Amino acid sequence: MSDDARRLARATLPEGLRPETLAVRTALAPSQHGENSEALFLTTAYVQPDAETSARKFSASEDFTYSRTSNPTVRSLEARLAALEGTEAAIATSTGMSAILLLCLGLLKAGDHVVCSRSVFGSTINLFAKEFGKFGVETTFVSQTDVAEWRAAIRPTTKLFFAETPTNPLTDICDIRALADLAHDAGALLAVDNTYSTPALQRPAALGADIVMHSATKYMDGQGRVMAGALCGRAALIHDVFGPVLRTVGMTLSPFNAWVVLKGLETLSLRMKAQSEQALAVALWLQAQPEIDNVYYPGLASHPQHDLAMRQQSGQGGAVLSFDVKGNTPEEARAAAFHVIDSTRVISIATNLGDTKTIITHPATTSHGRLSEAQRQVAGIGQGLIRLAVGLEHVDDITDDLLRGLSTLTTR
Repeated sequence: MSDDARRLARATLPEGLRPETLAVRTALAPSQHGENSEALFLTTAYVQPDAETSARKFSASEDFTYSRTSNPTVRSLEARLAALEGTEAAIATSTGMSAILLLCLGLLKAGDHVVCSRSVFGSTINLFAKEFGKFGVETTFVSQTDVAEWRAAIRPTTKLFFAETPTNPLTDICDIRALADLAHDAGALLAVDNTYSTPALQRPAALGADIVMHSATKYMDGQGRVMAGALCGRAALIHDVFGPVLRTVGMTLSPFNAWVVLKGLETLSLRMKAQSEQALAVALWLQAQPEIDNVYYPGLASHPQHDLAMRQQSGQGGAVLSFDVKGNTPEEARAAAFHVIDSTRVISIATNLGDTKTIITHPATTSHGRLSEAQRQVAGIGQGLIRLAVGLEHVDDITDDLLRGLSTLTTR
């Protein structure tokens, strides 16, 4: 390769680059035009020079034949994600939930057993308990934080541990290394949902996790524009286990969505640092409000897993927090929570998170609304609970907006 070609090819980056640099520079080599911003390849098919080449590529599942199986823009995103997570490879999907679906389809069969935190996202609980339960996969839900419960749940048929840390919405933290050791001793794999922290704060693979899952819809995009998901891990898992399933089932990420997330990753570290600082300021403010019973945020010294969170999350608490509004009964608590939410004029009432715009939601009726009341109670999701995904507005404008509702509650 000539010196000019070597300088042009992003694929030949030097070793030892820091994550912030990898988030900007990792991608496939540019085209013959030498574009500095990664190209968006909007194509479904790729012209082959002859029938023999076409036959070889299809039989060997080589790049690039059809965009359901591979696309240069999607491949650039996958390379960047793997570089950030410190894994050998990554595979992108259409949504975060489709990434978990791909995980299950690739690893599990009838008779297999999963151990999962009971504090994970509501749709994740339903996917394991209901959808895969129909096909003979059993799941035991355990405490997010009690390693002894995970150990006690292990069976000879246990194939997968699944954890989300911090959890949605109560920000419980699990000890990734302890769970990895436990899973490996049992002959199982550990998958960690790293959506909340992202590799800007936390790299589960470095702590022993086998698979890192993402809803790239959230902080990786960062501006609430597109949906995307991903799995990161060893090449043997990504290419030989999950790759064939994705090619068959087709939960493929569109090139446009991949390009948007690819661009979002370039500012990920800056945004996560700024939004984590904002969230800590809001959490400290909420602690002082008389209408609030509890504030759940790993960056607070009062959080039960604060020390563990600081070790695992690069000393940052992340950008999501939750809090309980006071109420003597569930009905009163729900009415108070709705009042606070409805009184906002700046904050967005929506079910997403990870946006530069602060988003507020009522988990019991939205993200965890499809769970039974018993499931919500076990997970600690009360009617007075509010989740806040802190954005980049001025922090005083965020707290002023919350105060509109808090200051007019009858409990004040």
